[in-house]
Amino acid sequence: MKILVLNGSPKGSASITLQTVHYISKLFPQHEFEILHVGARIKSLEKDFSPALEAMEKADGLLFSYPVYTFIAPYQLHRFIELMKEHSAPVAGKWASQITTSKHFYDVTAHRYIEDNCADMGLHYIPGLSADMEDLTKEKGRTEAVKFWEHLCWQVEKGYWQPSRALSCGYESVPATIPEGSDGEKSGDVVIIADMGEDTPNLLNMVERFRRRLGVNSRVVNLREYPFRGGCLGCFNCASDGKCVYNDGFDEFLRTKIQSAQAMVYAFEISDHSMGARFKLYDDRQFCNGHRTVTIGMPVGYLISGDYTAETNLQTIIEGRAEVGSNILAGIATDERETDAAVDRLCDSLMYALEHKNTTPSNFYGVGGMKIFRDLIYQMRGMMKADHRFFKSHGQYDFPQKEKGKIMLMYLVGMLNTPKMKAKLGGKMTEGMLMPYKKVLDELDKKLGK
Repeated sequence: MKILVLNGSPKGSASITLQTVHYISKLFPQHEFEILHVGARIKSLEKDFSPALEAMEKADGLLFSYPVYTFIAPYQLHRFIELMKEHSAPVAGKWASQITTSKHFYDVTAHRYIEDNCADMGLHYIPGLSADMEDLTKEKGRTEAVKFWEHLCWQVEKGYWQPSRALSCGYESVPATIPEGSDGEKSGDVVIIADMGEDTPNLLNMVERFRRRLGVNSRVVNLREYPFRGGCLGCFNCASDGKCVYNDGFDEFLRTKIQSAQAMVYAFEISDHSMGARFKLYDDRQFCNGHRTVTIGMPVGYLISGDYTAETNLQTIIEGRAEVGSNILAGIATDERETDAAVDRLCDSLMYALEHKNTTPSNFYGVGGMKIFRDLIYQMRGMMKADHRFFKSHGQYDFPQKEKGKIMLMYLVGMLNTPKMKAKLGGKMTEGMLMPYKKVLDELDKKLGK
């Protein structure tokens, strides 16, 4: 086969992910691997996309290779997929798969993003390989890479593809209306981070309605107007002091103009099953904060134009963003139906969150994500010094081995958990487990005078 490797890493040939591709290509010399460094060359490809079109025309299949950045693929690969669609890339009917490396932080949403976009372009998708960054250095990881490729070749030969999971809910945009007048002077500070312009008229109206209905002052940061020098390079220049290698001032802008607000609202039109390449650029550049959840407890909301009900992967990403950041997800307003009511409801919910700070325990998305970060930062604390200081000061090194009292108690319970002791204790073991909770309820009764 002639395989076109679309290397989405901004590091180009220095990509860790690409080393797995090299390993496979050496073991399977009967196949021809052509590598196109789409991540490192994205600016030149924006000017002239013909080299990519020619390479895709010749290929039997496409192999997306990239590191997972912030829930999905890097901004540069996002932009390349936009260009593929804009130029009607000649890929329909070819097969496609992917190889990623990460610490498995939301690698599933990254893979689904590629899968959904492959379906858009008529590609026959084959499930990919999600490897740990260090897997290739271990025998088990190398074996898994080989097995993955052997299985892929077998599926291509058989013509077995992943059935498309794309959904359509019959979306038709419901126009938002802008109420007359305003409530006059307001206090407070809610920042609306938006990707909008004349080509997103309904989103503009949704944002304007939201601002007029909101009970506090708001301001808009339109990402189309920020002079980004480029996407995150994964260079780790910011690891020790949080200073980005780019001199476009975004790191300082992020901290003083966005994260200083009382609440954040994201406004965008769904594009390519995501928030769009420009928002991905913004998200990736936030790595100047490393893995530090610096907006803990801040309410967030979303104004979305598009068929959100059909975008199950985007729904997971949005919930996961809030859970990992320990933010209060005040609501999501879309223009799928009753747009005005949805926007007004978001206004009310955000005001309630600002007033009551109704934080809730993290679910699996948040707990699982933070445990991955916890272990990663602890291992790499010598390099990620800013992250290490933050995790240490915020008590995020909650390793289970530190809970010695609970561990000893479980040993004691285990000793009692024998057939003889269970027969003797009867239901008292269950009663013992309920004692701490009964104490809480008894104390509440005393407080309430019952």
